[in-house]
Order: sequence, then structure tokens, then C-alpha cells
Amino acid sequence: MSVPLDQEQSVRIADNLEAIQQRVAKAALRAGREAKGVSLTAVSKIHSADSVRAALETGHRVYGENRVQEAAQKWPPLKADFPDASIHLIGPLQTNKVRDAVALFDVIETVDRPKLAAAIAEEMEKQSRHLPCFIQINTGEESQKAGVMPAESDNFIAECRNNYGLNVSGLMCIPPQDEEPALHFAFLREIANRNGVAGLSMGMSADFETAVELGATHIRLGRAVFGERPIVS
Repeated sequence: MSVPLDQEQSVRIADNLEAIQQRVAKAALRAGREAKGVSLTAVSKIHSADSVRAALETGHRVYGENRVQEAAQKWPPLKADFPDASIHLIGPLQTNKVRDAVALFDVIETVDRPKLAAAIAEEMEKQSRHLPCFIQINTGEESQKAGVMPAESDNFIAECRNNYGLNVSGLMCIPPQDEEPALHFAFLREIANRNGVAGLSMGMSADFETAVELGATHIRLGRAVFGERPIVS
């Protein structure tokens, strides 16, 4: 049985969300854009349902989960109480989890290969749930990381649209840890612009202000919202 979140933690999450919005507003102002064009995806992976509920009770409605199984255990009761909550899948998706992912999530941000795109398209037809999809671009060309290689991105975006009929509403990236994130954010924006893709999911707790200045429409923050992740044994 989970321990109810104490009032101090609940207030801290609310304060964190407010502070983030203030920083987003300042970054947007520096870039000459409006802060309302930036959506905060609160990354709730590993955090308890009580922590997420505290965030939901502040009025925040957009969340990100990495694992289908974890989300399937955590979110149905929360969705029952907060049906307007939107859950983004921001972690790798295996084809054998596509049916559950399409049923549970509201946005899939990690489409990165033809086999997966085809499976998602087929399952969306079966369930009559035509979800917005983001294509993950491996801007750093890291062998250990998921994502379409930049040289293949234009063709893959076209394939997802034309062959599979996916609603490609955005691109997402995770820059290499040891490189300047601004270079990768600008690169992702360039790919999006030439392909007529409006959404840019980029920027995490350490670099989201830079991402906002470079056009992010979605930022993915976990630690900045919920604090350090709990230790999982």
C-alpha cells in the first residue's frame, strides 16, 4: 500500500510547477515568443501515483511515462479521477507493447523505425484511436540510443505520413550528455522546418530554457517537477 503524500511534498510540487512556468516565460520572452506555445510534460516515470496525483491536483494535465507496464499500473485510477489528463509515451516502444500503448497513451513520442510505425498504424485502426505521433531523431548518432539517424529522417517522416498514415505532429530528441544541447535543438528544429513538422519535444530539467529559446513546443521535466527519483530496489 502506498503512503499518502504529505502536505509538504504536495506544496513543493505545486511550487516547482509555478517556478518552471516562470522560467519558461522568461526564456520565451528572450526568444520573442509566447510562453503559451510551450507545453510542460511532467515526467512521472518511477514516481508514485500519490506524487502524480499531487501534481494533477494543482491543475497540471500533461505527463510523460517511459514504460508501458508501469503506466498501465499507475494511470487507470488517475485517469478515472482526472479524465482530461494527457499521457505521453517518451520511452522506447517494443512492437509487442503497441496494443497496450495505443490503448493507454494519448501521444506517442518515440516512433523510430518502419516496423514500429506500421504496427502503431495498424493498432490505431483497430482501436479507432488516431493519436498524435512524434518521431524520435538520434541527433547525436549514438549507437546505444534509439531514434532515426538524421540522414534518414526526411524519408522516414514521409514514409510515416504517406505509407502508414500517421499523424506526425512533432519530432523529439535527447542530446548526448557530453555535447552542447543547443546544437542538437537547433538541428532538430531544422529537420522539422524542412518537413513541415510543427512540434518539437526537446529540453529536460537541465536545459529546458535553452530548448524554449530554440523553439521547443514540448519540454520534458521530471526532477524539476517531482524532485529526485526514488531509489528502486
